[in-house]
Amino acid sequence: MEVTGSRQSVRLGKQATDGCCTPCPDSGETEGLSKVQEVLQCNQNEGKTLQTTTPPEGKNRRSVVSLPAINPDRLRTAKAIANKAVKMHKIFSIQGPYPVIRAGLRARGWVEQHMYRPKQQAHHRHSDESRASSNDAGDSDDDDDNSDDVEKEPDPDGLNDLMSRLVRNEMVYFYWTNRRETINSNSLQKEQMINHFAKAGSFTTKVGLCVNLRNLHWFDSADPDTFFPRCYRLAAQDEKQAFIEDYRRTACISLLKYIVEREQNSQGEGTSNNIRNVQDRRKRCKRQSRPVVLSLMIDKALKVCQEFLESVEHTDIDISLETPDTLTQEEWTEFIDNYYCVVHGEAQIESSNHLVTCCKAMLQQLAAVSPQLDIDGTHNIWIIKPGAKSRGRGIKCAKRLDQILRLVGSDSTLTKDNKWVVQKYLERPLLVYGTKFDVRQWFLVTDWNPLTVWFYKKCYLRFSTQPFSLDILDSSVHLCNNSIQKHLRPSQQRHRGIPADNMWSDEQFRTFLSSQGRKAQWETVVVPGMKKAVIHALQTTQDLMESRKNTFELYGADFMLGRDLRPWLIEINASPTMAPSTTVTARLCAAVQEDTLRVVLDRRTDRTAKTGDFQLICRQAAVEVPQYIGVNLLVEGFRIKHPCPLPPLRPSNFSAPKHRGTIKEKETAAQKVKFLPKMWSKSAEGRLKNTSSGGLPPPPPPPPLPEPPLLVPIETFTLHLPMTVNESIRLPVHAYSDSVLLYKRRTEVLKVPSEKVQSCTTEKHQDLSLLLDITIPKQCKRTVTGSLSI
Repeated sequence: MEVTGSRQSVRLGKQATDGCCTPCPDSGETEGLSKVQEVLQCNQNEGKTLQTTTPPEGKNRRSVVSLPAINPDRLRTAKAIANKAVKMHKIFSIQGPYPVIRAGLRARGWVEQHMYRPKQQAHHRHSDESRASSNDAGDSDDDDDNSDDVEKEPDPDGLNDLMSRLVRNEMVYFYWTNRRETINSNSLQKEQMINHFAKAGSFTTKVGLCVNLRNLHWFDSADPDTFFPRCYRLAAQDEKQAFIEDYRRTACISLLKYIVEREQNSQGEGTSNNIRNVQDRRKRCKRQSRPVVLSLMIDKALKVCQEFLESVEHTDIDISLETPDTLTQEEWTEFIDNYYCVVHGEAQIESSNHLVTCCKAMLQQLAAVSPQLDIDGTHNIWIIKPGAKSRGRGIKCAKRLDQILRLVGSDSTLTKDNKWVVQKYLERPLLVYGTKFDVRQWFLVTDWNPLTVWFYKKCYLRFSTQPFSLDILDSSVHLCNNSIQKHLRPSQQRHRGIPADNMWSDEQFRTFLSSQGRKAQWETVVVPGMKKAVIHALQTTQDLMESRKNTFELYGADFMLGRDLRPWLIEINASPTMAPSTTVTARLCAAVQEDTLRVVLDRRTDRTAKTGDFQLICRQAAVEVPQYIGVNLLVEGFRIKHPCPLPPLRPSNFSAPKHRGTIKEKETAAQKVKFLPKMWSKSAEGRLKNTSSGGLPPPPPPPPLPEPPLLVPIETFTLHLPMTVNESIRLPVHAYSDSVLLYKRRTEVLKVPSEKVQSCTTEKHQDLSLLLDITIPKQCKRTVTGSLSI
């Protein structure tokens, strides 16, 4: 945009110029000043506020724009830094408030090209936040404190903004955004870097992680049930039925555990060894008006558990599919209602030592095949997650089957899009001072072929604001997301050892373990378990990812710890929050960002460069991928020949090759397979007898005709006859003899196209003859001898 003196004057500092600027001694500096003036005036179109002076009355109205003063030394410095960055391909662009990334890149000589986001697009994003997201990572973003707008950082001398204007038309070689859809990776050139992989929803979404971990047995011998709680998609009809069966079976196991644990608690209190009639403090069961027959319930539960053991051990393969189920639908309904009354409500139960012994024996067998037996507890609680939402929104816990199915069916949109996920809740997690927590663990993927994973040595814990309880299924008790807990006030009943900001560093947690005498288990159980879970989750989705070079991504995995300190993977988040919301995150988030730059930038030029707290835990061998050549595929090969066997031909005194139509050098395989005629005309035999006495001997009577017609490979030969044909002579033939037909010509055989000669059936043609071409099957081809005279 050029500014002419006839329309307006531009003030540089305190000096105004009409139509021209005062030249500087340096010609290059003059050119730079002109360029900067043009750039600064463009700020009017980008929301920059410029001062306009109003002329006195009586004079022509002229708009005077006041621009900031430009220091020639600062301009010279900006140009030198920008030119060097352009030559070294060090232009970066950032979306979102990432001051640590900006500072780290600028310290390495990079120059930023500002990424401006239209306000309409930002408003559209916030208006659609409550709806189901259609992108592949719609429910995995964890950027609750990351804004889409570029954060205005302090720039007192304006040098960074000036350099950004100087490189505004240059290619960006490093992108860092908080949303993968911001930049289309397919439009990037090979040398451009970006911090998001395309199609990462295969493991950063609840549905993707649930489905793909089931294929782990194709990649590793590990069992996903040892580190990932059971999970089902309720929108899929087959998985919905599998969940119902799992819920019923878990209810049976929970009943057995309830009986055994109550008996153990009774022994600890010094009461009778038998289970007595109990008056539970929980809510009274309104559906049960009569006492529960405990022996009948346990008998049904033991049958269901035994059937499960047989299916796991594959000893049920001989059972017929027509065998009726262990329990009918009516029996299941009655059993579930009684289970609610016994475990969740108030019910009268019988006493028996024998029942306790049977329950203990069955639980010991189940412990050998069910790695999640301990975390299941006795309440049969499941956590329901809408797959299209993030940051803990819409997540609820429920313990009744009808309530879970009713909750899922209430949102038709999520059900139609197959977004609902139900997962077994960890009823017995490790608690810190009676409070639930989860672990946020970072890891970095720098390549998918070969798979290269970096594990961060530091992590932090997130606590809930309320004490842990299975009687209250509220999100304030069971969800540790900072986006939820930061809006709640800590309970007065919570232990004072939990900080008010609800976060611990890993060092503080190791100190707590040390006080419990379990410090060594952090390095022997927790960390190795988290590493294996991350690697297994990536192995199952490696083939689904687009392996683009010069691409990396930092992920945040959420874990819970069991009472034995075994880590359980809950979910994996793309774009984990880097906001310094607490003193713990302010220190750790800054460190992980700086160490990420060390891995993806410093290590590219120097393999011995330090990687901070990142540890390389996986680097597979590279797999050669065939080059993609398009969708037009070609299959080359040969047709498989299927010759049909024929009965042997009867011997005759003559044999001659057959030729139909024009003489050919070689016929194709398709032309060599012909139908054999079923019946030959009897009139041809009579005419042959009356024509010549010295001709060919009459053929033997035809044998029975074969049915159906057979296909045989044949060959064609040319018969050269030294004779002149004056009359049309027809030779009698039958199904198993050679065929000859002579047409009336002077000294040559009439040429008839082979396409016009077709096999005929007895119903349509009673008189069938062939031309002079003689067709001889391959199996009985003989040498043609003698001569034919007429």
